[in-house]
Amino acid sequence: MKLTINGEPRDVDAATVAEALAALGMADARVATALNGNFVAATLRGAARLSPGDALEIVAPMQGG
Repeated sequence: MKLTINGEPRDVDAATVAEALAALGMADARVATALNGNFVAATLRGAARLSPGDALEIVAPMQGG
């Protein structure tokens, strides 16, 4: 399915946000996700369905000072 991930067009074989993270090798990563601009909690990623053309943002926490 064609998605926009972090602003880049990608073809990902996934039906949910959780499956997309797994397909991208990020299944166990501690990240924040947003689907079409709406925050998706980690506990809801398995239920957050994807549709062609959706925009998925994946953000890893940064540390620094």
